[in-house]
Amino acid sequence: MKWALKHGGTPAPAPADDEVAVAEAEAAPAPPPPPVFQQPRAPLGTNLELKVSIHRALLDRINLASLDKIPRAELKAGITEIVGELLTERREVLNRTEREALVDDVLDELLGLGPLEPLLHDEEITDILVNGPKSVFVERYGLLEKVGTEFKDERHLMRIIQKIVSGVGRRIDESSPYVDARLADGSRVNAIIAPLAVDGSLLSIRKFAKKRIGIDRLVELGAMPETVAKVLEAVVLSRRNVLISGGTGSGKTTMLNAMSSFIEERERIVTIEDSAELQLQQEHVARLETRPPNIEGRGEVTQRDLVKNALRMRPDRIIVGEVRAGEAFDMLQAMNTGHDGSMTTIHANTPRDSLSRLEQMIGMSGIDINARSSRSQIASAINVVIQLSRLSDGKRRLMSLSEITGMEGDVITMQEIFRYKITGRDDKGQVTGHFEATGIRPKFLEHTMQTGIVLDPELFRPQLRLG
Repeated sequence: MKWALKHGGTPAPAPADDEVAVAEAEAAPAPPPPPVFQQPRAPLGTNLELKVSIHRALLDRINLASLDKIPRAELKAGITEIVGELLTERREVLNRTEREALVDDVLDELLGLGPLEPLLHDEEITDILVNGPKSVFVERYGLLEKVGTEFKDERHLMRIIQKIVSGVGRRIDESSPYVDARLADGSRVNAIIAPLAVDGSLLSIRKFAKKRIGIDRLVELGAMPETVAKVLEAVVLSRRNVLISGGTGSGKTTMLNAMSSFIEERERIVTIEDSAELQLQQEHVARLETRPPNIEGRGEVTQRDLVKNALRMRPDRIIVGEVRAGEAFDMLQAMNTGHDGSMTTIHANTPRDSLSRLEQMIGMSGIDINARSSRSQIASAINVVIQLSRLSDGKRRLMSLSEITGMEGDVITMQEIFRYKITGRDDKGQVTGHFEATGIRPKFLEHTMQTGIVLDPELFRPQLRLG
């Protein structure tokens, strides 16, 4: 620990050259990453103040600039020794389990996000929701539950929030009290503080999936049958433009990631996001991310700016993580001008609602365009609408696959190809149902055949129950 710890406040003497050579020659490989905590550690309760106090005392004895260069196991050994001395000085008596938990918590404060670290390492957790320093909820398997994790006070929570946002060059303060950011692993973060947050700062973390979920995994989880997955593959390969619709947490980004795996390696893909979280596996991917205004209110780069710029980057496909405002108009323009096979997501509860929201977003672009022209743009640009939903039992399902067929008067015409029909609940409260074909043969079949992709017409028989 000579590199990082100033034991007792006195710097350790520098090792001689021959000692350095021996140390480098005998250096062991980097230790494995910290263990995955399947359950969050129990809070230290009355020792929460002790943990914060010891953390502050450690800051006086540690060279923070060297922390990243030291393996966690070595750092833990040194901190364990100093924590023991600090406990003795304070006449605090802890058993072995409590002492180990205290050391782990202090390490999390130094190297990570404090009390949130065990939750971030728990692979069963998909969302972390902090409602003030004493109230933390998580989502497991689609269901929310409260956990014992807590912060010492509002100051402690604010310090963790500042650590997150400063790591990606963003800021949060009274003049700019909310922010979107991301963690180093790609997890999406939203924070909002006083005066907007009344009962304490609010922090929401949508965790980045360590294991990429592909179409096969979605089929395995029951999100869709294999038959529908084959149709989605044909839709992507035949370069149909896709709109993925659904509510919050319904799996839109997961579906977008899964469908993008069918894009061929020889194509150039440009992705545009507010906070980069797409996990495209192709080699030729250009990733763009928006930028908020600086402290003077300047320098903002919006999704609309990036969509316009993407058109000059010679993309084969443009993928927008989510359309929210005027960039919808530019995205539709791109789809209508040769960038076939583009995809995006939108917040909406039904396929028809998603088209209405798109129309509203076109109005937000500031371009003077009447309703009929807006709908005509949508009808000619979007080919397939996929509706997703998170059901009451927490499971995510593809609820509908629809095709836009054109215009009749002032109305966009759609036809549903597949749907999930809910039939009830079982004894365990799980939603029961099945996928079925509506019996309509999609118009895009002709296009898929022209590109050499053949789908069996039997897939679309109305009597066929798909799973």
